[in-house]
Amino acid sequence: MPRKQKPKPLTKREIIKLKAKASGQNFKQEMKKATNTAIVAAFGFVIALVWKDVITEWVATITSASPIGGKIIEALIVTIIAVIGIIIITRIFAKKN
Repeated sequence: MPRKQKPKPLTKREIIKLKAKASGQNFKQEMKKATNTAIVAAFGFVIALVWKDVITEWVATITSASPIGGKIIEALIVTIIAVIGIIIITRIFAKKN
């Protein structure tokens, strides 16, 4: 049986090339993740703006009797809805341990 030859050690130049290639690939992956996150956040922002108008109109019809009290109630309702939304989204996207 022929003996296996040991692989030739890499030169400094080859090591630098491999590190640069790995770094470039890592950067590309991180760029895709960041771009994806930005696009999803933009869509979420648009959705939030639309729902803000719907919720504001709905609360305004409910609390039309008192303008100041209406604003407080509106703020409370929007806060409650937002907190519930945050809890739901956090649970959906939570990493499993």
